Formats: sequence, C-alpha cells, structure tokens
Amino acid sequence: MTVSVEHPLPDSQVVENKNQCTTDELVLDGGFVVPDPVAGGGFDAPEINAFGHTFRDYDVESLRNKQVEEFYKMNHINQTYEFVKKMREEYKKLDKLEMSIWECCELLNEVVDDSDPDLDEPQIEHLLQTAEAIRKDYPDEDWLHLTALIHDLGKVLLLPQFGELPQWAVVGDTHPLGCAFDESIVHHKYFKENPDLNNPAYQTKNGVYEEGCGLENVMISWGHDDYMYLVAKENGTTLPQAGLFIIRYHSFYPLHRSGAYKHLMNEEDVENLKWLQIFNKYDLYSKSKVRVDVEKVKPYYLSLIKKYFPEKLRW
Repeated sequence: MTVSVEHPLPDSQVVENKNQCTTDELVLDGGFVVPDPVAGGGFDAPEINAFGHTFRDYDVESLRNKQVEEFYKMNHINQTYEFVKKMREEYKKLDKLEMSIWECCELLNEVVDDSDPDLDEPQIEHLLQTAEAIRKDYPDEDWLHLTALIHDLGKVLLLPQFGELPQWAVVGDTHPLGCAFDESIVHHKYFKENPDLNNPAYQTKNGVYEEGCGLENVMISWGHDDYMYLVAKENGTTLPQAGLFIIRYHSFYPLHRSGAYKHLMNEEDVENLKWLQIFNKYDLYSKSKVRVDVEKVKPYYLSLIKKYFPEKLRW
C-alpha cells in the first residue's frame, strides 16, 4: 500500500493547530483523499483534553503534569543503549504466555498510563476511541482500524505476568539511543543524568549509526511500541508494513511531531511515516471521557483479528 503526496510538506513543518488539517494534501491509493474536518467531514479534533487543558501541554501547572514530569525524569535517566539491547533480547523470546489479541485487549483494563498528560482512563477505552475514530474516516482501510486497536497492547508489560516493568520502561515518548539526544524530546533536561552521556561515541548527530541506515537499525528507547511490534512480527501477522511501522514508532514524537532524526530514515521509512502522521491525529485527539460500547463493536474487531492474526499468540 502506498501513499502519494501531491504537495509535500517541508520536513521541518509541524502541524500545531489541532483543528486545521493538512490532510487535503494527501491522496491515498485509488485517489482517496484524507478527510478534512474544516470542510465539514472527517474526525473533528477537540480543543481540550480530559483535564481541561490543551493536548500534550507539559508545562501547565497541574498535579497530573507533576506526575508526568517525574515519570520522564526516571525515563531519561534509566533508558540507556545497553538497557534497550537487554530488553529486546529478553522479550523477543516471547515466553511469557499465550493468548489471543482480544484477551490482551481485556487485560489492558488494568492499566493506566502515568506518562499521559491527556487521559487517565483504562487503556482499552483509548484503543477503541482511536480505532472507531479512524474507522469513521477510513471505512475501507480495515488494517488501519485493527492497527489502532492493538497499537498500545504492549502496555501489558506493566502487569505481573509480563515482568511488571516500571512505567518508565513501558510508556511515554520514545527516542533513539546511541546518538545525541535531540532537544525536542520532552523534558530533555533530565538526560544530564543518563550514563550514556559518558560515552563520546553516543554524543554526535549520527552516533553509532550511518545517515540513511533506516530506523530498523536504530536502537529506540524500550517500551510498549517495540514490544508489540516484536509480538506482531514474530507471530506472523499479515498486517502491511505501514501497520507495523505505526505500532513500532507511534510514540516516537521527536520524529513525527518535530522532524528530528529524519537523517536516519531510509526510503521505506519515509513512505511509512506518511501513514503514521495520519494515524497520530486519531491516536492523540480521540482521547476523551466519551465511552465506546465495547460489546457493540466487539464482533467487528474480532473479525479483523481473525483476518490478520493467528488465534493464539506468543507473548
């Protein structure tokens, strides 16, 4: 599946206005134009989050944001190149348990994300809000509906049966290790205590990588994104590469929001990033206190799971 861009945006341009969509510049397969909410169609992004603040505002004074800042302090101190390498080796074994995708969705009822300044509801609510918002605008892209449903399933790493990892090792924005920490990373100041700063090889723009090497070859901070990507890939999902890319990099905000680290991308990454930027709007702005009727939509998503995944997966 490909995406053609009629009027590409400059790499440095970031969409800041939530209700102004640049999607009229994107044309998908078959000439399908991304919906434009300004013109009266498609998903209409809300002005404020569940706490009454603008989305992803890490500076507003609130008890929730103090908790979020403490989370990022621990994340930036402890996420090192060697830590991520160790986690990938450990969890790629997929030896925790066997269960279906939907069983994993139900497990997420027990999880609340401490890094999220916009919502404190159980995670299954967010999954369905995102999936249903995308389904409304992209009724024929069923792989994208399913990708939205499962993109955060890796947060089960917080639960005892998956190792009960600390929040800083599971959620939050992700970033590369093995090269300089870009200043666009949320709460960048806390990297001053990260042990990787003692390694000069990690302090340049490219670090241990070559320009254009591809994100597949870059060590990204460990968390639910990378874990769910490993689960999907190793269990033989038939989701398109764009879906796997979304799952693996949807928390990589320095890239898809600020344009950082694009020098490490290859051509395939560039194409897949277009889908991720479409997905990100729904991932971020569909968060609300409005509940989804789980039993009503469950049969549809079970049919998609059957289409793209085996009945039971190794986790």
